[in-house]
Amino acid sequence: MTHAAHRACHDAGQAEILDLDAEVLAAHLTEITAWLPVDTPPRQIVDLGSGTGAGTFALLDRFPEAHVTAVDSSAGHLQRLRDKAYGRGETKRVRTVQTNLDEPGWPDLGTPDLVWASASLHHMTHPDQVLRAVHGLLPPGGLFAVVELAGFPRFLPESAPDDRPGLEERCHAAGARVHAAHLPHRGADWGPLLTAAGFTVEAERRLTVRVNGSNDTRVGVYAQTSLQRIRHSVADALAPEDLAALDRLLDTDSQHSILRRSDLAVRTERSVWAARRPTR
Repeated sequence: MTHAAHRACHDAGQAEILDLDAEVLAAHLTEITAWLPVDTPPRQIVDLGSGTGAGTFALLDRFPEAHVTAVDSSAGHLQRLRDKAYGRGETKRVRTVQTNLDEPGWPDLGTPDLVWASASLHHMTHPDQVLRAVHGLLPPGGLFAVVELAGFPRFLPESAPDDRPGLEERCHAAGARVHAAHLPHRGADWGPLLTAAGFTVEAERRLTVRVNGSNDTRVGVYAQTSLQRIRHSVADALAPEDLAALDRLLDTDSQHSILRRSDLAVRTERSVWAARRPTR
C-alpha cells in the first residue's frame, strides 16, 4: 500500500469515529457550547483541527449569525465537512482551509472573535507554538475555547468479558504505552500552557459523559469501531489471551460480539478551558 493510500485509509477510519462521536455525544457538545462565556455572540469563528465538523456545526447552531472557518490537515475530513454543510444548506456559512497547524506561517484565517480547538491540541508536535499563533490571531478580548479528552471512551463494564474481566482497561493501558512517544500532550493541563502563551483563563470545567447504550444501536457501532481501531495499534502489546478475547468481541458473527451486548455505555470525560486574550 502506498503512503497516500495508507493515509486515505487511516483518514476514512478516523472520519467514521469522528462522525459517531458527534452523533452519540451531540448533547454534551451542545452543553459545552452553551457554557462558553460569551457576552457578544461571535460573528467569525475558527475551528482548529475541525475533523469532520462536529464542533463546526455545534457552533453554527449555537451562534446562528456566525461564519466558521474549519481548519484541518486532512482533505478527506474537510470534504466530508463540506458535504455536511451542503446537506444542511449552510455552505455560505462555512469555509474550509487545509493546512498543517504545526507548520509556521498559517494561511489567512481571517480575524475571528472565537477560536475553538476540540480534541486537536494534543496532536500538535509544538502546542506552545500553536497557542502563541492563536493569541496572535485573536483580537484583544477574543475567546479561545479548548476542549480535550480527559480519557478515551470506555464502553464495557469492568467485569466484562466474562472470560477476561478488565480487558478494555488493559487495552487502553497498552494504547497509552504505544502512543506515549508521539502523543506526549494527551491528558495535559492546558491552563498553565494557555497562561504562558499570554491568555487569561476565565473558566474551566470537567464534563462527565455517560450515554446508556441499551436502547441505542449507535453506541454498539461506536464501541465496535473504537475497539477495532485500538486493536490495530495494540495487537503486539497485548497478552495473547487478551488479544483472542478482543477478537471475539470484534467478530460480528460471534455470539460474543460486542454488538450483541445489552450492557454497553459510553463513559468518558471532557475538560474545557475558556481563555481570553487580554484587552491590555
